[in-house]
Amino acid sequence: MSAVEIAAPITAVTVFPDQARITRSGSTALRTGEQQVSIGPLPLGLLRDSIRVTGRGPATVLGVDLVTRRAAEPDDELVTALTDQMREIDGQIAALADADQVATARVAFLERLAMRTASALSTAEMERVGTFADGLDAQHTEVLKARRERERQREDLLKRRAAVERRLSDLRGRRQPDRLLAVVTLTADEEGEADLDLSYVVHGASWTSSFDLRLTGERLDLSWYALVTQQTGEDWPECDLRLSTARPAGALAVPELDPWYVDVLRPRPVAAPGAYAMAAEMSDMAVGAAMPRSPAAAPAAQVMAKRAAAPPMMEAYASVEQGPVAATYRPQRPIAVPADGTGHRTVIGTFEMQARLDYVTAPVTAEEAVLRATVVNSTTHTLPPGRASLFHDGDFVGATSLEPWAPEEERELALGVDDRVRVERELTKRSASKATLGSSRRTETEYEIRVANHTDRPITVTVLDQVPISRDGAITVKDTIAEPAPAERSELGVLTWKLALAAQGAAKIRLGVRVEAAKGVEIAGWRD
Repeated sequence: MSAVEIAAPITAVTVFPDQARITRSGSTALRTGEQQVSIGPLPLGLLRDSIRVTGRGPATVLGVDLVTRRAAEPDDELVTALTDQMREIDGQIAALADADQVATARVAFLERLAMRTASALSTAEMERVGTFADGLDAQHTEVLKARRERERQREDLLKRRAAVERRLSDLRGRRQPDRLLAVVTLTADEEGEADLDLSYVVHGASWTSSFDLRLTGERLDLSWYALVTQQTGEDWPECDLRLSTARPAGALAVPELDPWYVDVLRPRPVAAPGAYAMAAEMSDMAVGAAMPRSPAAAPAAQVMAKRAAAPPMMEAYASVEQGPVAATYRPQRPIAVPADGTGHRTVIGTFEMQARLDYVTAPVTAEEAVLRATVVNSTTHTLPPGRASLFHDGDFVGATSLEPWAPEEERELALGVDDRVRVERELTKRSASKATLGSSRRTETEYEIRVANHTDRPITVTVLDQVPISRDGAITVKDTIAEPAPAERSELGVLTWKLALAAQGAAKIRLGVRVEAAKGVEIAGWRD
């Protein structure tokens, strides 16, 4: 039974984080009895157990088989054109190499001719010798000039060939000459027409999220973008494109726990720990370095007035379908995605959130204040991980990586260093006493932290500092001064102050530390 090949273009694509489900749709005329139709060509790397056929019409689907047809040359028009272009360039390079061989032979011939002619002419014929030599020199010069020109042409051809080769590399999934077809077997009791939908899953496709975070006052505008790339071997036209956060797995299982065994600890010999080590607890907020702001040329007054009077531009949003464990987004504008690995960006949506602003500084590591925005995801979307560009009042201040962000979850975002909030930490006192008979050795230090607000608004500054933690009973640590009293004190010695500074206001913090060690004990990890 011969199969009738029907046209079934791609009508829908659902892209997952690491693969895609493709749907092709086509129609066929039915006759009574059993018959076969073929759909293709399909990507050779599709997951064969993922193929499914559904349809509408007075017919029954008996089965679907995948058939590979071998061919000597790929039938993709673009691949064929690029391959022909590559062959043409190779032919031109070979022609230049042949011309070089001819030129080399001509130079050798001229050299032999010059030697024979010079030996055959007598002294009386020296004038003829000079004229003949000048002619040989001119021919030799022309040969070398032509060789340099061919070398330049060869370099240009090699660059063109490399560009064509890169294009073919992008289309590697379409360079294979074999064709994969899906052969669908149908049976019908009456004549008519059937609409068939063929779906399958392929690797080599993905989508990732990126974000723009724009802080204006205490309002945070979050723009969510999707970047779709694919190298599946077939181009996706403008169709029903959907982006799913689901992660299909080849094999799923309900999690089970293995037995939890406990046993007698049999420690291995290890080196003795140092007599003293200082532990530091750092903030878990990733602080991005702020980019310096470069002054931009001021636009003309009339342009600014025109922009201010114009209404804000509308943005397209993707519709969403929430599932039990994932969400699927459908962009408002269909996009075509060729199978060349290039990224195609589309907007999923823009959301408005409220931010709480304050500053954080740890002057023991860096005398600078970082602007922090504490934001709650007030949307109904679970935002996937992605790279986020941070903007503050229209200025780009840096970039960060966002982890998955669930609705109503709180996040801290670093918006860069604000030079208008000045921080200084100074060692104001240091004393050390030697151990005497029956006594201990004592070291005392005092620090002064100064924070100044040079902005035109009141701010809140969180100041982090620390005192050392003793790991040995022979060493005792005590903070002698902490003015004002810290708002928080962790078990690892981190002290936290909350300072409320008025516009152009300032505040001071005094911190003193005393460390005593028994006689004969050396302290490790100490720093001023």
